[in-house]
Amino acid sequence: MQIDATPFPYRFDVAHTALVLIDMQRDFIEPGGFGETLGNDVSLLEAIVPAARAMLEAWRAAGGLVVHTREAHRPDLSDCPPAKRDRGNPTLRIGDAGPMGRILVMGEPGNQIIEALAPVDGELVIDKPGKGAFYATGLHETLQARGITHLLFGGVTTEVCVQTSMREANDRGYDCLLLEDCTESYFPHFKAAALEMIRAQGAIVGWTAPSSAVLAALHSG
Repeated sequence: MQIDATPFPYRFDVAHTALVLIDMQRDFIEPGGFGETLGNDVSLLEAIVPAARAMLEAWRAAGGLVVHTREAHRPDLSDCPPAKRDRGNPTLRIGDAGPMGRILVMGEPGNQIIEALAPVDGELVIDKPGKGAFYATGLHETLQARGITHLLFGGVTTEVCVQTSMREANDRGYDCLLLEDCTESYFPHFKAAALEMIRAQGAIVGWTAPSSAVLAALHSG
């Protein structure tokens, strides 16, 4: 398949492509979660859920591989170095009790993927201790074993975990497309800057396109 994208058309084969949804977790997206506690407007992130769900459902119908990630640490925080835990809000850090359980800790209510995008049997769920989806997760080896060469990205936030994961993927040889309406930031100008950086200089990190372009290709199949 080929779709119109920026900076030039993007080609992919569903059989060798995975849809990767980054950190669509309750604590980041839902009112009353960790993100809102820090003073962020979570409605910005909530707004992408319908587009992400439409993309997810279409991708499932096409038989494509789906990967969900969660930023998550072990309960003893042995995989969370001080350089990460000591950043951000000094009064509410990783591992502390938040409104939806311990923040960014595996198994806690707020650490789960939102219901609208919940994984189904057969989909990969990656708990990642870092910003990027490839650090300390074995994701690269899993994708290689399945013959995956291309990745479609959505999720939050654009400039942090999504962009980091795309850069990691690019370094490992994947051709990556960011779905513009399936990703968001608490700071819209950060998203805009990340999109520009990703597709600059002839898709130096990857391509960007609205999900409608991919949906049209899948439906015309």
